[in-house]
Formats: sequence, structure tokens, C-alpha cells
Amino acid sequence: MAGEMKFAKSHEWVRPEPGGLATVGISKYAVEALTDLVFMQLPPVGTRVKAGESLGEIESVKAVSDVYAPVSGEVVEVNEALPGHLDTLGRDPYGAGWMVRIKPDDPSELAGLLDQSAYDALVKS
Repeated sequence: MAGEMKFAKSHEWVRPEPGGLATVGISKYAVEALTDLVFMQLPPVGTRVKAGESLGEIESVKAVSDVYAPVSGEVVEVNEALPGHLDTLGRDPYGAGWMVRIKPDDPSELAGLLDQSAYDALVKS
């Protein structure tokens, strides 16, 4: 069932979706901090990811950053259009800027992530 968006301390967001899937992207804060995005590498469908481990990379003119999986599971869908249209992340990071959909091994992992207010407090500190 669709649920409230949660955030990892590493600035990824995850939104539970119908059918038990979890949509993942990076926060508006992360997009703004990276600035001038030039490249993104996302995993192929079928990749198994572990919470807290890298699932891809995003590169700006000043740095290369890992994108971390907020939950463990299997990548079942990849936003294939995103690497060719990185400006989408700046315009709509929580909508069209999604990166992957994961079928979580353990949906209860979501409970350990931050809610919106806790994440907002993290980025303000």
C-alpha cells in the first residue's frame, strides 16, 4: 500500500507503493547540494541491493557521490529516462525524478528511516 515518504540519513527517499514495492530517489536537499549534475549510473533490473550499500552513482562537476539503497531487496524497475535528463531531479525530485523501484526483502526496514520532520531537522543542523 502507498505510504508516507521516508528518508535515509544519506539523503535518499523511499516511498512505499501498492504491491509492496518501494520507489527510491534522492532528496531535493541532495540535488541542490550536488549542483550541476553531469552523469548518473543506476543498477540494472534484477540487481540485489542491501540497505546502506551503494546502488549507483551520481556525478556533478565537483564530486561523484554514491546513491545508497534505503532498503534491501531486488531492483524491479529503473527510471531509464533519468540519466539522459538529469535536470528532472532539480524540477521534480520526488516525482518524475525517481531512480529505482525495489521489492523489499523486509518491508519493516522502512520503520528505521526518518520521517519528513526528522529529515528536515537533520538537514537544518
